[in-house]
Parts: sequence; structure tokens; C-alpha cells
Amino acid sequence: MRPDPGEADPLNDVVAWRDGHIVAIDQTALPGEFRVLHITTVHELVDAITRLAIRGAPALGVAGALGVALAVRQGAREGWRSARLETEVERIAGARPTAVNLRREVQAAAAAIQQGPAAVEAAAAAIRDTVIGASRHISERGAGYLSEACGTRPLTIHTHCNTGALACLGWGTALGVIRMLHERGELGKVIVDETRPLLQGARLTCWELGQLGIEHYLTCDGAGPFLISQGLADAVVVGADRVAANGDVANKIGTYALALAARRAGIPFVVAAPESTIDEATESGRQIPLELRPEDEVTHVLGVPAAPPGTRALNYAFDVTPAELVTAIVTEDRVILPGRDHCAGSPHPLRQRT
Repeated sequence: MRPDPGEADPLNDVVAWRDGHIVAIDQTALPGEFRVLHITTVHELVDAITRLAIRGAPALGVAGALGVALAVRQGAREGWRSARLETEVERIAGARPTAVNLRREVQAAAAAIQQGPAAVEAAAAAIRDTVIGASRHISERGAGYLSEACGTRPLTIHTHCNTGALACLGWGTALGVIRMLHERGELGKVIVDETRPLLQGARLTCWELGQLGIEHYLTCDGAGPFLISQGLADAVVVGADRVAANGDVANKIGTYALALAARRAGIPFVVAAPESTIDEATESGRQIPLELRPEDEVTHVLGVPAAPPGTRALNYAFDVTPAELVTAIVTEDRVILPGRDHCAGSPHPLRQRT
């Protein structure tokens, strides 16, 4: 479903600042409804982030930065003391613990608080511009890498979750790489995991690929590794919510299984993510906090019960793929080969700038 004329374009305006408040596309409503949120308080922003109306590591970072500007305005309006403002800013930073971009960009915008509201808004706007620009560079670099690794024939790419315009403000990281291959005439088709439990692949990635006219096929998460084993994919390309200093990658639950399958099949497993996703203060994946979400997201499907009453669920939102299973991490600045560097004995390949 396309947005109505005059509404925000999902390829250009996923999270933005307008007239002193945040506007954002409600990603929980897609693809059935194109709904724009008008967020005027910190509570509304934290709610939008935690229920995944705003999601995707780059978009979360931008929402966090804009959230600081929102908190400053709300504080001035309601007469908050500095301690209350600090508390509200921390609420935003901690809304999704695994995605390092959120806390990092909140801290960057908060550094301008003492300079006044205009300075905070300018800092947040600069962060947004940087995020948008990074996606294009990641896409170009990633497409180039895959062309060298797999050849320029039309490729079949397997992807997981949603890493496109909705997650990255207008273009995409992993899905941006796919878009770039499509523009170059080097893409055959895309295999999309449904991405349980909230179906971001089925609802969002398939919607974006449909908007772009890219041939794609939806599969259930459990089928992904088998399809790879049957030679149905030339490469796996995913995003990341945090990359540790040793190259371990936290991404949407289900990613680890794809990495194992890609290694067994001998195809590239590529992570496309901005430099801001790399957390050099985190030694390895063992130190990455993994968000445990509400059980009813698993026991129910889009609000409909799918298990007997009283059934318990383990709903980890993310898993960690060890560095040795990652063929390449592509950022806006470089291509990192953590598997090779890790096997060569380097404990922190991401600290070696190339």
C-alpha cells in the first residue's frame, strides 16, 4: 500500500523533525496501513521505540538524537530541572539495549544540551544527514564486494529481517546493497525470511522490494538454512544492531543459523552496517546485552493466540554470530574481513582501521 499523496514518503522520511516534534512512520501498521506518528513527548517516543513502531539500528539512532531535542523542548515547556531531563534522556537511550546506535546518538546529541535547544536540534539534524549518507556508501561498497566475490552474473541474495529504507531513512544497509545490485543489473532475485515473531521480513522487506519492483520470494525462518544448503542462494547479506571489537555480530534472532548454513555451503555471509554500529568498547559478543522481549509476541501472531493458554516463551530479539562465520563486514568506510583476521590470531580485527 503506497502512502497517500502529501504524506511522508517511506523512502525518504522515516523519522524526521517537524515543527518542534518528531514524525515517524509506524512500522507496526505496514503493509496494511500507512500511518504517520506525531510524537510530542518522551513517553510517546519510548513507547514507539519499544513496540517497534520505530526500529532498525540507524533509524533508532536518529530517533534517539531527535528524542534529546524533544526532551529539551518538553522540559522547557513543563519546567523540568536538570536531573529530570537527564532521567528522560536516559530513558530514551535505554529503550532498546542491544542496538548500540541508539545510545551512541543520544549521547552525541545530549553533548549539546548546555548550548541550548537550537544546538541540540542542529546536532540531531547532522546525525540524521550522516546516517542517510552512510547507507549509500555502504550499498556501493557492498555491491562492489559481492561482484568481486561472486561475479557480475545476476545473483540470488538471501536476507533476514528488514534493513531497507524503513530501517535506514531512505535507502538501506543490507537491503541497500541489494538495491544497488539491482540498479547495476547484477541482481536476479531475493529470498526473504519472514522473521518471526513480528514478521519484519514478510511485512516490511517484502513491501519494500515490491515497491522497488525487485523479484523476491518469502520463506519461513526455519527453511532458510535448508534453502542455502540446496544452492538456492549465492550469498547471505544481513544488517547488524551491534558489532563487537572482535567482529562478533548481534543481529535479529535467526541470523546465526544463516551464517552456519552459509559457511557449510561455502557462500559469502556479509554484514552491511554503518561504522556507528561497531562498538569497540565491547570485547566480544558475550558482552553484548541481548534484549528479551514480551512472551506474547511468540505465543500470539499479530494478536491472535497461537499456543495454549499458559504457554511460556523465550523471546530473544537478537542472536550473536561469531566473527569466524562472518565473511565480510561492509561499512561506509571499509570492508572488514573478521573471519580471516580472527583466524589469523587478531583478537580485535575491527580496531585495525583499513
